[in-house]
Amino acid sequence: MADAKVIPFDDDRSRARRRPARAEGEAAAVRALPGPQQALGEPEGASGASGASAAAATEPGHGADAPERAAAGRSGWERRLAGGLAFLRRRVTGEYEVDEFGYDEELTDQVLMSLLRPLYEKYFRVEVKGVENIPAEGGALIVANHSGTLPLDGLMMQVAVHDHHPAGRHLRLLAADLVFVLPVVNELARKAGHTLACAEDAERLLRSGEVVGVMPEGFKGIGKPFGERYKLQRFGRGGFVSTALRAGVPIVPCSIVGAEEIYPMLGNARTLARVLGFPYFPLTPTFPWLGPLGALPLPTKWTIQFGEPIPTDSYAPEAAEDPMLMFNLTDQVREQIQHTLYKLLVQRRSVFF
Repeated sequence: MADAKVIPFDDDRSRARRRPARAEGEAAAVRALPGPQQALGEPEGASGASGASAAAATEPGHGADAPERAAAGRSGWERRLAGGLAFLRRRVTGEYEVDEFGYDEELTDQVLMSLLRPLYEKYFRVEVKGVENIPAEGGALIVANHSGTLPLDGLMMQVAVHDHHPAGRHLRLLAADLVFVLPVVNELARKAGHTLACAEDAERLLRSGEVVGVMPEGFKGIGKPFGERYKLQRFGRGGFVSTALRAGVPIVPCSIVGAEEIYPMLGNARTLARVLGFPYFPLTPTFPWLGPLGALPLPTKWTIQFGEPIPTDSYAPEAAEDPMLMFNLTDQVREQIQHTLYKLLVQRRSVFF
């Protein structure tokens, strides 16, 4: 099956259809030219006629460029339709590329980002600051706080980098094991560029020049009770610092405000969580009491701020084995994120506005 071809509306046939009208207009203009006896004066009533013509030309849909605007609109729809059909053909025939981790850039750009964008722009109304702190090229490790009961903050951070970075960079998130054992979620996560949160995969991505995102708090951060909101949990043993040092890439701290309140976690049904194999089972003011409706997140106002990058390329290769250095850098990143969180909380007017 051949690729769909976009045929612009303004082709030779459409021009031929418009040519008689233009020719008639030109003839009328020639007939209206003044003869020798009128060379020094305008015929009576000509001013009124020309004024009426000018008024008609300025009415919506009567301007000289109206056909061109209509043609451009139809041509745009034709292009989108042709692009959609071509995309479906590649999906059906398998003529698309994924990398060794399963990342499908075309599907992410055209489908997954389009599905997340209304949530990002209209529901959470995310405001992005400091995205230019992410390098325009080469590897970089973004380290962010984690919260919200469900990991929507990682997805919103991915949209923020995708849509707002001047170089149009893509964020590859490191995810927990649980993500890759859940049906459907596993496949979508890999297609979106997520990979297992292990040092080997992270280092390979960073060395290949990718922007990688990690949330070191893990389940401790995303599943903490509402009373501990915006208080960072432990950042593990500093494994992300070791990975950045080995790859020689900068660490970009990221602070996310707004995610803590989407599902206020008031309790944890631990027994049910163990039965289901989950790290926690949240009890919120709406879930599970309202059933599926209770799973709808609250429409809070979000801010995502990317801080000044912390360079690591000046350290020797063996620095990744220095526990004191890893502890100091981990603490520096954590403190910078926590300080920015407090600053953003002071600046915001309301949880929802």
